[in-house]
Amino acid sequence: MHEKEPFVNHQFDYDVVIIGAGISGLYQLYKLRQLGLRVCVFEAGDGVGGTWHWNRYPGARFDSESYSYAYSFSQELLDEWNWSEHFASQPEILRYLEHVSDKFDLLRDIHLSSPIKAAKYNDQARSWKVILDDGESCTTRVLITAVGILSQPTLPSIEGMDSFKGSAFHTSRWPKAHSELKGQNVAVIGTGASGVQVIQELAKDVGHLTVFQRRPNWCAPLHNGKINSDEMQDIKASYPAMFEQCRTSQAGFTWSIDPRDTFDVTSDERNAFWEKLYASKGMAIWQGNFKDILVDPKANLAISEFIETKIRARIHNPVTADMLIPKDHGFGTRRVPLETHYYEVYNQPNVDLINIVETPIIRITGDGILTSNQEFIFDTIVYATGFDALGGSFDKIDIEGTGGALLKDKWNTKMETYLALQVFGYPNMLMINGPQGLGGNHPVNIQYTVEWITDLVKHMTEQDITRAEATPEGIEGWNRHINDKSSGSLMNGVDSWMTGVNKNVEGKGIRILGARYGGSVQSYRGLCDEVSSNGYEAMNLS
Repeated sequence: MHEKEPFVNHQFDYDVVIIGAGISGLYQLYKLRQLGLRVCVFEAGDGVGGTWHWNRYPGARFDSESYSYAYSFSQELLDEWNWSEHFASQPEILRYLEHVSDKFDLLRDIHLSSPIKAAKYNDQARSWKVILDDGESCTTRVLITAVGILSQPTLPSIEGMDSFKGSAFHTSRWPKAHSELKGQNVAVIGTGASGVQVIQELAKDVGHLTVFQRRPNWCAPLHNGKINSDEMQDIKASYPAMFEQCRTSQAGFTWSIDPRDTFDVTSDERNAFWEKLYASKGMAIWQGNFKDILVDPKANLAISEFIETKIRARIHNPVTADMLIPKDHGFGTRRVPLETHYYEVYNQPNVDLINIVETPIIRITGDGILTSNQEFIFDTIVYATGFDALGGSFDKIDIEGTGGALLKDKWNTKMETYLALQVFGYPNMLMINGPQGLGGNHPVNIQYTVEWITDLVKHMTEQDITRAEATPEGIEGWNRHINDKSSGSLMNGVDSWMTGVNKNVEGKGIRILGARYGGSVQSYRGLCDEVSSNGYEAMNLS
């Protein structure tokens, strides 16, 4: 009889390798250590934190409440950490993640400044060979990707970008030695979530700010505020109820969707409700609204008109206001950036707004930006041009599955996954919040996914399972389920990275069926729990 190969094979360097030391990678390392496995993390950056290590631009902060975005797995960690703001800024978030790393002694198993060049599956050995950019390599039974969905920045394809003599950088690669822009003539290209945050901050100090906008977004007020010591103690006392609310809400936030339809109430009641939401902290206006605003065109038009009225009231120049109001999508059908006096920025005499659809950028010059109308002179150009969402962080690594098939080739025209956790043809590779996964409150989703993956790895070790792979039938069923859950959503008719149409990246069109999972946190977890409780029968384990 053939002797079963043990899961733990000491000919391999590691039992598990994790790519990325952000929120996902740190918690995954913590959980797998509890199984007594040999685990290491490779991180491209020179510090932990992932998104919150790289995105150091002025204004970068949470748009979910700090305390609901934080880890909930350790009561001791919850008790000892005090947040200073309801929506923490990047420096505080990074300090928090560095504190987590120090508290649980995670750094000893993390290799910093270690970008991965390639990962190759060995079918005979049922293992992965991980190759770093510097040529060093190691072997591992299981490979876990914790690379994030919005972590690979994209720059626009504009002639002459290398010719600019001033400073130029993407928001997510802001100089670590904080660039001083006070009094400068600055351009910002892009008005997505990062653009909104950086624009409203830079406008305070720069000499002149010119914003180049391709398409406006619907934005809503953040209503941030400081947290005093008494309030922090009240928040700590409410942690159990708050995390339960996150577990039971549609998207893992502290808000629940209102069970009523928009036109179930009178117009006065409706407007009073929307006024209350608009004055509330965070995403209440998006995630706590009537249940039909993202499925009923008439309901969506009504909330869009309400937000439009708010925007127009905040901007002095009606022509500028018109430029900042979306015409190609309704409120909430794309990600809603949260802002603090963003619209008021455009009332300042030192701020100009250029519509690059009507007045396109011709090229970047040595001194600035040439549009179809004129040349603008700048000291600094900031590219707030977004990310190669979902697949970009995978594409930059040559991931070879069975038969040497490259994942980037497989995903070039169509992405398909199983539960956003696995890809057929790439055994023993597990993804934390991969494509076709949950949106919403990512740390809440991350913690669940990490724990699910940990249980699977534990099952593999206990049963000496050396190969775990999604099946074509499982992937087909998952795609059907995604279609069912997203049917009727107004988001499906809008171009965005969430629907698989990423216009930030030249040459990439529709790559994915149901780019983000359209169901609730509970429906997703229910499916995953069913798979694990049935002994992972839906997967190919051997």
